[in-house]
Amino acid sequence: MKTKLEIAKNWLPRYTGTPIDEFGDYLLLTNFNNYVTKFSDKFSCNVNGIGKPMQSATNSAGLSIINFGMGSSMAATIMDILVARNPKGVLFLGKCGGLKQSTEIGHFILPTAAIRGEGTSNDYMPRVVPALPSFKLHKFVSNKIIHHKMDYRTGVIYTTNRRVWEWDKKFKKYLRRLGAIGIDMETATIFIVGYANQIARGALLLVSDLPMIPEGVKTEESDKMITEEYVDLHLQIGIEAMTEIGSKGEQIKHFTY
Repeated sequence: MKTKLEIAKNWLPRYTGTPIDEFGDYLLLTNFNNYVTKFSDKFSCNVNGIGKPMQSATNSAGLSIINFGMGSSMAATIMDILVARNPKGVLFLGKCGGLKQSTEIGHFILPTAAIRGEGTSNDYMPRVVPALPSFKLHKFVSNKIIHHKMDYRTGVIYTTNRRVWEWDKKFKKYLRRLGAIGIDMETATIFIVGYANQIARGALLLVSDLPMIPEGVKTEESDKMITEEYVDLHLQIGIEAMTEIGSKGEQIKHFTY
């Protein structure tokens, strides 16, 4: 295998247990296997890739969901191997920590941009390139959030490779100085690698913890509460937004330079 496309065509089925042509034109990405299970239960479709690095499911309307795992390296991997399918749009349904007092658990965030603190994206684009979503895709997501009579926040997400940093006062001071609204481990990577691979991409993040204060650090108990109260709506908004894009056939990406 000499080309990136040849590698991706081999690796996408190997990682997901799903033939390339079974993936839809529009995809949901997530870090959590229960999102895939809930999707499968909702549409009575099979979950593929059990025992493999990534699990996926596709409904009868042609919308697919993939659990790619955690962290920027896995985010880059899925955005790279998706060139084998060349999807028309990808929406990341992730969780993030809220960094501002105005951001509460259960809030949705539509990122306007992401700060590239993870390092992985440096292998794809120079540091001067901003990590941005495809804003037309976000328009559909925004409409669906409003349809459900929910509020949402916009702002910049800080993406990091650090998993355990909540104790580090120096790092938290740095985050306050940046003014980011939330922190996660994947968004900037998805935006940059999507840009590098000419894949339209977006993110709808669910605030799952408030890591700037000791009592806000995520625990097993608090994560269970988030799952019970907010995950179903998070997934539903993503499903509706990406299904509407597909049904309207509206073009997200207009120009190639």
